[in-house]
Amino acid sequence: MKYLRRLIWYLATRLLVLACVLGLMTVAFYFSMNAANIYVILKDGMAQRAQTVMMGEDRAQLEKYFAKTYIDHDNVLTSIKTGTNPYARYSVTGFDHRLSMDWMWCWPWDDTARATITERIPAIDGKIISTYKAVTPEAQWPVPRWESARYNVVLTRENGQWHIKNMSYAGAVAQTP
Repeated sequence: MKYLRRLIWYLATRLLVLACVLGLMTVAFYFSMNAANIYVILKDGMAQRAQTVMMGEDRAQLEKYFAKTYIDHDNVLTSIKTGTNPYARYSVTGFDHRLSMDWMWCWPWDDTARATITERIPAIDGKIISTYKAVTPEAQWPVPRWESARYNVVLTRENGQWHIKNMSYAGAVAQTP
């Protein structure tokens, strides 16, 4: 009886350790999968946001990445409606968009994630539209710089797809050449 009890205890402890290791591996897998999906949504969404402001892209494309409620209240996007868009006088042909995810957390079983990102656009290709050359001083002809910034982002998963639900400005970041 003594040997049977030792055998059962040995098997039970090994099964418990195996179950814990498999559980940790599963949590790590889903965390990594969510992190990759969230990074892609952030990178593509922020690039689409910049394209919408600078190049006049269709706002409907933003609904792939952002929640509708956020699109209506974003300060950068509302500058298009209010006529205060600094890129309206320019023909932007391209830009170098860089995004780094500084921090992200999402439990594998949760439908909400939080991230801190840094957005930079160090180079913008474009020129002033010829009709504005006469009314704009020559010193203002180069395309205005995009403000590099750090954002705190909240994302939600709806029907298996992540969307940026809210984004708050967390501070300016030094421009890099």
